[in-house]
Amino acid sequence: MSAPTTAEGLLRELAPHVLGALVRRYGHFAAAEDAVQEALLAASVQWPEQGRPGNPAGWLTTVATRRLIDQLRGDESRRRREETDVVVSERLSGAETAAGDDDTLTLLYLCCHPSLSPPSQLALTLRAVGGLTTAEIARAFLVPEATMAQRISRAKQSIKTAGATFRLPPDDERAERLRVVLQVLYLVFNEGYTTSSGDDLHRTDVTDEAIRLTRMLQARLPEDGEVTALLALMLLTDARRDQRTRADGALVPLDEQDRSRWDHELIAESVALLSGVLGRVPLGPYQLQAAIAAVHDEAPSAAETDWQEILGLYELLDRVAPNPMATLNRVVAVAEVHGPDAGLALLASLGSDDRIAGHHRTYAVRAHLLERTGDLTAARADYLEAARRTTSRPEQRHLEARAARL
Repeated sequence: MSAPTTAEGLLRELAPHVLGALVRRYGHFAAAEDAVQEALLAASVQWPEQGRPGNPAGWLTTVATRRLIDQLRGDESRRRREETDVVVSERLSGAETAAGDDDTLTLLYLCCHPSLSPPSQLALTLRAVGGLTTAEIARAFLVPEATMAQRISRAKQSIKTAGATFRLPPDDERAERLRVVLQVLYLVFNEGYTTSSGDDLHRTDVTDEAIRLTRMLQARLPEDGEVTALLALMLLTDARRDQRTRADGALVPLDEQDRSRWDHELIAESVALLSGVLGRVPLGPYQLQAAIAAVHDEAPSAAETDWQEILGLYELLDRVAPNPMATLNRVVAVAEVHGPDAGLALLASLGSDDRIAGHHRTYAVRAHLLERTGDLTAARADYLEAARRTTSRPEQRHLEARAARL
């Protein structure tokens, strides 16, 4: 991965390394995380005025260490500060830097501790590993900053109460914990790619951060097929980002996008990543989802999409890792291969699944299929119901426009 060119990018990249160094040396995850956030804030204010230091990581570690010692030891820290700074700088120039990637991986596992709820895992990962401020995370999830601060504070307290320590999980727990880490990273990406509420369809700062963290994880675990596949899936999806909306912010469906303006270099990189793991490692859900995305991205036009292959991949995904959203996507594939009536029949069979029965996408898919059958009255009603149920303004406008057209 190329070095970050902006101060903000550098700070986000260094944040987990500095936090890892402090937690590994002193413990006290919550206090260390607060100290690192203060150091990041100080850097964002001082570096533009005074210039970037020659050793940014050393600067951040020194400042964060001072904050931490002040917090933990009070006045005693003043007598030990100079000695601490020298030790930190020496360690950072040698073994400390070598441990950076391991520290970041350990932080990811810690932020995705099973004692935390999924929203807390997301928030803590973005703050501790992603280097985002509480205000930035609150804006991304459209909640008040005070609410997000409380969520992060409770998450850190839960980790402390659970007795979690700053070390990699035991071998017998590592696979399951990595599965949660990947799930959290994908949730972060999806929240940025299609924001759950608000006026913007996507938040590029959030998707970029998810991709950066997944690239880092893939560099640390290059032999793990699911890690590599998740990175490929994110890149394949992100390659279409610029064509998802028009200049006025209106949503553009996949089959109407200008494929010549997709990021084909990103698509080529993704396909190469995916090709390197398919058939070499046990098949997992991210490999299958990335393969589906690759079929879409490599099709020269919407009409030339190989829906038969996509349907086969969704059927396999349903067996390997069944989940309601994947099944809903399979409905679309069934309709493309066997006709809208077949898709509607499969969709009707999902009516008892409370996880998606009331979801706005369920209504949107049914409306699309009803429109294809010619039942325009029912289609219009479902488009309007889907618009009513989503909290994303771009999606609402798109669905309402579909209804108005009928």
